[in-house]
Amino acid sequence: MIHLQKLRTASIFKWVSSNFVENHLRSSKSPFERIGSIYIAHNPRRFYGRKRNVKPENIENVDETTLACDDNARKVSPAFRREAQAALLEYLHSTRSLPFTDAEHMSKNSPYFLEKILKRIKDEGDIRQSVVRYLRYHPINEFEPFFESSGLKPCEYNPLLPRKLMYLSDDNLLLNNYYVLCNYGIDRNKIGTIFKEAMEVFRHDFGILPSKLQAYEELGLHQSFIGKVIVFSPQILIGDSNVEFVKVIEILKNMGIGFSWIEEHVKSNSCNWRMMFSFLDLFSQFDSDEKPLSRLIQQHPGLLLEGSGDRALTLVGLLLKFGFAMNEILPMFLQFPEIQLGKFVSNLRQCVQFLNEIEMEMEEIVNIVQSHPILLGSCTLKKTDSLLTVLNVGRKRLCKYIQENPEEIKKWVMGTKVEQLPRSGEKEKSQMLKTKFLLDLGFVENSKQMEKALKLIRARGGELQERFDCIVKAGIDRKDVCRMITMTPHILNQTKDIIKMKIDFLVNEMGYPISFLTLFPSYLNYTVLRIKLRFAMYNWLKDQRVVDPKLAFITVTTCSDVTFLTRYVNLHPKGPQVWQDLRKQLCSE
Repeated sequence: MIHLQKLRTASIFKWVSSNFVENHLRSSKSPFERIGSIYIAHNPRRFYGRKRNVKPENIENVDETTLACDDNARKVSPAFRREAQAALLEYLHSTRSLPFTDAEHMSKNSPYFLEKILKRIKDEGDIRQSVVRYLRYHPINEFEPFFESSGLKPCEYNPLLPRKLMYLSDDNLLLNNYYVLCNYGIDRNKIGTIFKEAMEVFRHDFGILPSKLQAYEELGLHQSFIGKVIVFSPQILIGDSNVEFVKVIEILKNMGIGFSWIEEHVKSNSCNWRMMFSFLDLFSQFDSDEKPLSRLIQQHPGLLLEGSGDRALTLVGLLLKFGFAMNEILPMFLQFPEIQLGKFVSNLRQCVQFLNEIEMEMEEIVNIVQSHPILLGSCTLKKTDSLLTVLNVGRKRLCKYIQENPEEIKKWVMGTKVEQLPRSGEKEKSQMLKTKFLLDLGFVENSKQMEKALKLIRARGGELQERFDCIVKAGIDRKDVCRMITMTPHILNQTKDIIKMKIDFLVNEMGYPISFLTLFPSYLNYTVLRIKLRFAMYNWLKDQRVVDPKLAFITVTTCSDVTFLTRYVNLHPKGPQVWQDLRKQLCSE
């Protein structure tokens, strides 16, 4: 039996990873594993710390707001900004001997850094000369404008600043790898992402980074595509993090999916290559024929790209919980509608929740999910209470209706006008059977007594006779049962099993004869718990000699709880506490 409460957390990535991916990664051998075989420093903070111990600019009262991640730097007039940029360019190129291209890029793409400088100089009219004079006596930390011009804000690059360096020329490895990426066609403004997510890339020794890039090209990938992937997944350039990327490319290549398709679809997303490999490897484990999977991915790239395959794995896990076999899931995916995978999973879960809320049996829910998964995943249903109201139907009938007409679910989606279900005629039939039953007992048609009984009896007409027969079989004459129902017709609202249980309790535990019911038929309307609690308390009070030991059964049973507490329980100081203890004990049983 499937537990519905677990369906909301139906993700099998951990299961997939443990059973398929990890073993596959350990055992697989690829000719391209040399890409990740170069030793990388395990502790990049050895080179770049979080705190700066050197403060090259000996200025008091530094404005710390310059390190905030504001969306815009302070408003400075374009003319002032151009003069400040020219002064910074002159300093970096002429004084610090940085290549002109680097100096120009840094000066034009460091608004926060320039703002900090402008705050520290006096406005003497000639901004350019003021900045030049300031830089002459206050050497700057060149890594600040360098990182900012790469696309990082002060709060992002501050942890990356080297501890004991302030000049770019002192970090040859950083600059060398930076130039390799620039020359490879990666926009300088986007290299900041690589700094932030994979600083280890810039600790590669000379020649290592070019060899990695060349190895990727040998896979058949274009340089422009590799550059885009590096920006969004820079981890492929460090350690063994490239293994899954290489394997994904190899699997797609073996499926006959051209690199043009790969470059078209895998271009603007930060991909989790391990997750994508998990998805591809999972299906290849169960279907050696790669043509259906190739056709599936090309028709519905979202299965692989949306969440890097995580959404698809979540859906697979959900379907497995409903009894699908893996060889049944791939054909189902081939019929997948034009809908985002995440929305499909959400709709499927919502539909299952709806079926549960209308109290459909779990086996019936499983049957509907197995037979109509595409339908359920394509429908965004209205709320359950709203549907029950608009359809003007009860839960039991709605369950039956859905099992007979599952396609009707698509008429109850958000944004559509829902029509009432056609009348089934069951209510009229039940009323007719109820009337006939009462007439057979001796009720007069259209009498006030008949009208009152019809209102009090809420059970279906077809259920009344078996409940009547249950009381008769307990040992009461049929005429007496008819009189009992005439006195208290609502005793027939109890199910046959409950009636049996209450009669058994009265006779075998309370010790009353069955004939007692003819005198007090309303006994069947009270719960067994109420009667047990009342008489347990009454017996305790009798032992304390504070109540009349000969109170009638009806007296003890029929009065309200407030009256019972006032008249009897409160007669003894410990009475209220004993009452609460007895209630807890009986409820727990």
